[in-house]
Amino acid sequence: MSTMMEELSLDSLIAARLRQEREARGWTIADLAAASGVSRAMISKVERAEASPTAALLGRLSGAFHLTVSALLARAEAAGGPPRIARADGQPRWRDPDTGYRRRALSPPGAEPELVEVELPPGARVAYTAASFAFLRGQVAWVLSGRLVVEEGAGESRLEAGDCLAFDLDAPKGHAFRNPSKSKPCRYLVALSRR
Repeated sequence: MSTMMEELSLDSLIAARLRQEREARGWTIADLAAASGVSRAMISKVERAEASPTAALLGRLSGAFHLTVSALLARAEAAGGPPRIARADGQPRWRDPDTGYRRRALSPPGAEPELVEVELPPGARVAYTAASFAFLRGQVAWVLSGRLVVEEGAGESRLEAGDCLAFDLDAPKGHAFRNPSKSKPCRYLVALSRR
């Protein structure tokens, strides 16, 4: 029950943060729609907390702001100045309502590199557009358990536990993360560096 309440609360915080990021840039909803490729109607619903954003949608919106999804979520939860320590019990957690994908921001807000732990359910696939990565200097994924397929354009990399992949951030069609297992979740760590 508390997890559901935390997710509802985070949706409200995300809604407010998206509106703040948009307004801080002097953008209308139409401007954000043009920059992100997300419809004005969906942006409006998310900003009013009437719809839970998916990972792919957050990737598009955060990419338009030149932020990672983790940075956007951390800003949504932040109160006061950025801490230097991210305590385990206070690390922002988020669940994609569409795929069940779970992510936990491990590093303090604004830290470089940014570290994110992800759990991808069996059979799940999460795709991000190229714009979601346009402002990154580097990204790597290290598989902690299970198997992960990373799709980059027309190619793909199959990773097992312990494998680490440095991303091709110039892939014109973006990236997708896929768990090929039918029964086991995949856990992996992502490290991101901004330009």
